[in-house]
Amino acid sequence: MPNIKSAKKRVKVTAAKALRNKMAKSQLHTTEKKFFAAVESGDKAVATAAYTAAVKKVDQSVAHGILHKNKAAHKKSQYTKKLNAMQ
Repeated sequence: MPNIKSAKKRVKVTAAKALRNKMAKSQLHTTEKKFFAAVESGDKAVATAAYTAAVKKVDQSVAHGILHKNKAAHKKSQYTKKLNAMQ
C-alpha cells in the first residue's frame, strides 16, 4: 500500500480507469456476440442492424483508447465480410 497521498490517489484513479475500460471492452464483446448470433440466425435485416451497432461500438472503442485503430479496421472488415457472405 502506498503511503504518500498522491500515490494513494493514483491507485484510486487507476482502479476507476481500469473498471471503465473493462466495462467498455465487455460491451464491445457483447455487441460482437449479438452480431455473430444475428448472422448465424440468417435474418439479413437483424444482422444489418447488429452490424451497424457493432461498427459503432468499435469506433467508440478506438476513440476511447480501448482498441488500436488497425485492430478496429480489421474487426470492421471481418464484420463486413460476414454480412456480405449472407445470402
